[in-house]
Amino acid sequence: MFKKIILKIIAVYLFSISFTYAAESGGMPQLDPEFWFSQIFWLVITFGVLYLILSKIVLPKISDNLETRKSQVLENLEIAEKQRNQSEAKLKEFDNIILKSKIEAKNLFNESRKKLLDDINSKKQKLEEEIDKEVKIVESEINELKNKSPEKINKIAIETSADIINQLIGVNANNSSITAIVSDISSKNKTL
Repeated sequence: MFKKIILKIIAVYLFSISFTYAAESGGMPQLDPEFWFSQIFWLVITFGVLYLILSKIVLPKISDNLETRKSQVLENLEIAEKQRNQSEAKLKEFDNIILKSKIEAKNLFNESRKKLLDDINSKKQKLEEEIDKEVKIVESEINELKNKSPEKINKIAIETSADIINQLIGVNANNSSITAIVSDISSKNKTL
């Protein structure tokens, strides 16, 4: 490897010598060794001035712009992170509000349902009480009619029998004998 490097250096040296002689004979002044020192002087001055201009004027402006951009980007990232955190907090708050609203709605529904069922049960109970009262009144009337009906039936039977006998035979029958017969028949019917 070392051998290859040495061979390359020798080849470059030989090429530069042959190129220099060719340039001198061809008239290229920049390759003429006589002008090399003046060229190097102006090269150093030109690149020195260029370096000073770049290092003192252009590069500080570029570096300030880069720093400004970097700080602005970092600031924007901080603002974005704050806004993201605020958005997440608002989302959690909205989720909590929605959850509370659902629970409240469910509780209101259950309370309304319970109230409605209680109201229906109380009205049902009142209605049943009224129906029971009406049934008791009707039962008492029926019992009263039952108790009074044999007397009325007997009375009607006596009157009807007297009228039938009077119409059939043409004679007024004795009410006491008809009453005894009707009473006897009604007592036999009660025992059956």
